[in-house]
Amino acid sequence: MKKTYLLAVLALVAGSAFAQQYPNRPVKVIIPWPPGQATDLAARVVGEKLSQQLGQPFIMENRPGAGGSIGTEAVAKAAPDGYTLLASSSGPLSIMPNLQKTPYDALKDLVPVSLTARAPFALIAHPSFPAANAREFVAIVRANPGKYTFSSSGIGATAHLFGELFNSSAKLSAVHVPFQGSAPAMTAIIGGQVDYSVETVASIVGHVKGGRLKIFGVTTAVRSASLPDVPTLAEAADLPGFDAAAWIGYSAPAGTPREIVVRLAAEIQKAMQAPDMKDRYLGLGLNQATSTPDEFAAMMRSEQDRYATIIKNAGIKIQQ
Repeated sequence: MKKTYLLAVLALVAGSAFAQQYPNRPVKVIIPWPPGQATDLAARVVGEKLSQQLGQPFIMENRPGAGGSIGTEAVAKAAPDGYTLLASSSGPLSIMPNLQKTPYDALKDLVPVSLTARAPFALIAHPSFPAANAREFVAIVRANPGKYTFSSSGIGATAHLFGELFNSSAKLSAVHVPFQGSAPAMTAIIGGQVDYSVETVASIVGHVKGGRLKIFGVTTAVRSASLPDVPTLAEAADLPGFDAAAWIGYSAPAGTPREIVVRLAAEIQKAMQAPDMKDRYLGLGLNQATSTPDEFAAMMRSEQDRYATIIKNAGIKIQQ
């Protein structure tokens, strides 16, 4: 018994020492999206802080393509030593596995480290839309099933799923008009070719402040720091419990030592407490978020189930 206890203590001490020595060389963070996308921006802001705190460069490498699956697969197959990390997000890990076969198992091939951000969305329309608030919006669209259209950045995209979730929650029937990306979807709203959309706060805040879009509410349970005067849809549209946001975080290959994962999570939490982080996230239109690895893992399982339900209920399918 004493020998077993001693071995356990020695293993714990060895693991702690190993974590304290990490990292002793540069850490690569693969971002499975192009530069300037929300996941890219959030990863860089956090990576800059981690470099300062841990004394080693956190080198960002953009590896976009196939809806984020190319970069995600690269990390899933990387050595589990803590020196290759993933700027992870809900698209490739929570949504895509429910829509098509992926070259990785999001829940088995990666280990969650910590959340770094939640990206709120908002219900928007052309300024001429005949509704003064979210309740009036819901009443008008509900009274005219099939008459109104809503845009998204593509079939199966987060904006599409959140649009379907909002429509289902508010008991609305509208026609989905997919585009190839957020920019053309936004242009269609501003130009009046499509009636409404549920898009990221980061992408619409400038248009709202410039008077080119009308906003009715944000999708998160709390108001967005970027638009503090805009109510939540839960309160404004009378949809109790409505809460939807894309998530962004850091993940590592499965098998990465627990001690490293826990230390990275603690360092991310420390980074988020830096005085300038609130303003930097505000400028990105993102909400700050952190978690323990276990909390992140539980959230990922819950999110996969949630998106599976949305996709099934809306009958969403994409061409393979």
